[in-house]
Amino acid sequence: MLSMHFGRASGDGPGRVTAGRAITALTVALALLGGLAAGTAEARMPPVEGFADLVEQVAPAVVNISTTRRVNGVEGPEFPLPRFPPGSPFEEFFREFFDRDQREAPRRQPRESFSLGSGFVIDPTGFVVTNNHVIAEADEIRVIFNDNTEYAAELIGRDPKTDLALLKIEREAPFPHVEWADSDAIRVGDWMIAIGNPFGLGSTVTAGIVSARGRDIRAGPYDDFIQVDAAINRGNSGGPSFTLDGQVFGVNTAIFSPSGGNVGIGFAIPANLAKPVITSLIEQGRVVRGWLGVRIQSVTPEIAESLGLPEAEGALVASVTPSGPAAQSALEPGDVIVEFDGKRISAMRGLPRIVAETEVGKAVQVEVWRRGERRTIEVTLGELPSDEELAQLGDGTGPTQAPNDRAELPELGVVIATISPELREMFDLDHDAERGGVVIIDVLPGSPAAGQDLQPGDIILEVGQDAVSSPPEVAARIAEARQEGKRSVLLLVERQGDLRFVALRMPS
Repeated sequence: MLSMHFGRASGDGPGRVTAGRAITALTVALALLGGLAAGTAEARMPPVEGFADLVEQVAPAVVNISTTRRVNGVEGPEFPLPRFPPGSPFEEFFREFFDRDQREAPRRQPRESFSLGSGFVIDPTGFVVTNNHVIAEADEIRVIFNDNTEYAAELIGRDPKTDLALLKIEREAPFPHVEWADSDAIRVGDWMIAIGNPFGLGSTVTAGIVSARGRDIRAGPYDDFIQVDAAINRGNSGGPSFTLDGQVFGVNTAIFSPSGGNVGIGFAIPANLAKPVITSLIEQGRVVRGWLGVRIQSVTPEIAESLGLPEAEGALVASVTPSGPAAQSALEPGDVIVEFDGKRISAMRGLPRIVAETEVGKAVQVEVWRRGERRTIEVTLGELPSDEELAQLGDGTGPTQAPNDRAELPELGVVIATISPELREMFDLDHDAERGGVVIIDVLPGSPAAGQDLQPGDIILEVGQDAVSSPPEVAARIAEARQEGKRSVLLLVERQGDLRFVALRMPS
């Protein structure tokens, strides 16, 4: 860094600088600074002449997507019967009118519904990327270029989990196409442009900057959106966001807007998330993802404290799927996964994406926090089953039975009991007796248990990561935690077959 000291503007003695010399020196310094910065800033500064050269380079590969869906005709009136107060004379009149109309009306003719979106060509042979929701349930898909040439498109494959789809168009001559960028290299504040088909107007260019990274908008299990402030509207879905080098760093997918129009908050799927999905669709027609076979939950500060974990980070294993990859390894419920295949897991939502992107069949090192220390476990990943197959596999949970006694735990604010046939019927419990556990039969208002949404009918399977099968065992584990000076106690709770860990803070 260059710095300058300015003296008074009069006199030429030692240690002083005249106004003329000061201006000259400042000019030299600014020139030097400009030269030093040019190498790093030039690539990220918008071109002085605008974005026209960039648009001419990439726009020919950006397309409009037009879809047609055939809706079959149905018998009966086109509009539903209006609602009136029971017994109203209007109700009887309109019901008679609509019933007659339904009997007499001919079957309505099938009709077609249309929708418009955007996409881009990634290969000279005609592979086109767009959003899954753009082409969902379409009977016919057409791809339209800037020069109004139009092609019928074949759906190669789609992935609802990331909202991506791949189309194929054909012709003898190669198609104009664009290349993927390394989206991990994109920085907040970088300039960008978006091209799409907003409101069906045709190819439209907007410019802006990258506003944020790593956005989770609850759109799917692998959310990692890049937020941009370029104008993104309905019809832009599936279109590309470009770097100033003309590469696609994101697929425009969603907007945040109270009105449905642009308010400067758009979201794009990162190229590094989209690329392996599209590659899998090209090679196999479906998406192949890695599978660990665990149910996980977030690590709260209370859970971290109860486990002795220095920071509230990682993904807490709530259950292990039977016959899944984790079940074949040494992973256990209660482990906190803090590193997977050399990648740090700072938050729970990062693990599913990293696992999914890992090669099926790869033996990976998983670092976990267990009983106050770090351990490394090797797991060989499987292929993620379909949702239907996962539902059949279950998550390894089951429910419980024990002797007939009860206990009140004022520290936690619950009354617990062994799981008797009467309590099974009362709380509609479907629980494997071999798993042990006790059932909560009452929760005191304002208690730590109430604050964590524990409810009568919940089953406590573990206290402090030790299995329990009777109320006295639960009471003993809580007493031990208090004697050890712990301010919270970790419970493994089952509710209707779902497992979760809950950390309850105990009064001091």
